[in-house]
Amino acid sequence: MDANAPHKSEETARRVGLDINMAVGRTIRELRDLKRMTARDLGLRAGVSPAMISRVESGQVSPSLSVLEMLAAALEVPMVSLFRDTGSAVADFTHVKKGQGLKSTRLMGQHIHDFVMLGFHRRRDLQFESLLVTIERNENTSPPTYTGHGCVFVYVLEGEAIYRYGQQEVQLGEGDSLCLDAELRYGIQEVLSPRLRFLSVQAERR
Repeated sequence: MDANAPHKSEETARRVGLDINMAVGRTIRELRDLKRMTARDLGLRAGVSPAMISRVESGQVSPSLSVLEMLAAALEVPMVSLFRDTGSAVADFTHVKKGQGLKSTRLMGQHIHDFVMLGFHRRRDLQFESLLVTIERNENTSPPTYTGHGCVFVYVLEGEAIYRYGQQEVQLGEGDSLCLDAELRYGIQEVLSPRLRFLSVQAERR
C-alpha cells in the first residue's frame, strides 16, 4: 500500500480546485468585458467588493455558491454559465467554405424546395441549425408551414415573399430579416418573385 496515496489525492484535489477557480474567474471576466462593466460596476450590482471581484477573476479564491449566484444575476446569465469552461474540452467546430455545405431537396406533398445545411450542432442543452433555402415560385403548390420549439431567424438574400407567423402576414424582400418564436405556426405563405433564397437559423433547448 502506498503510504503517500492520501497526500497525492489531496494534492490532486487541490490542483483540480485551482483549475476550476481559474476557469470560473476567466468566464466572469469575459462576461463582464462583454457587458462593458468594470470590476466596480459588477461589484455594485452584485453586492460584492471590487477587491473580491479581482480575486475571483484571478482564481485566487473559491467563491461560495451565494457569491456566484449574485455574480450571475448581476451579469444576467444562469449560474451554470459561469462553469462553462470547467467541463470537457471536447467541442464541435464547423467551417463551410463558399459554395459548399450539405445539399438536400425536401419533398412535402407537391411542394419541392432545395436547401443547403451550413451548420448543425447538438449539445446536451441546445440544438442549432443553419440552412440556406431556395424556393422556386410554383402557382400550383404552396410552401409548407411549421410549428416547433425555440427561436427562428430568417434573412432574405434574394426575392420577395409573404411570410406567415400565427395570424400575422409579413412581406419580406431582399435584405429583410425576421426573428420569431417557433411555438406558433410559421413559414412562407407565398413566393412573389421567380425565386426566393433565404438564410434560416433555428435554435432550441433540448
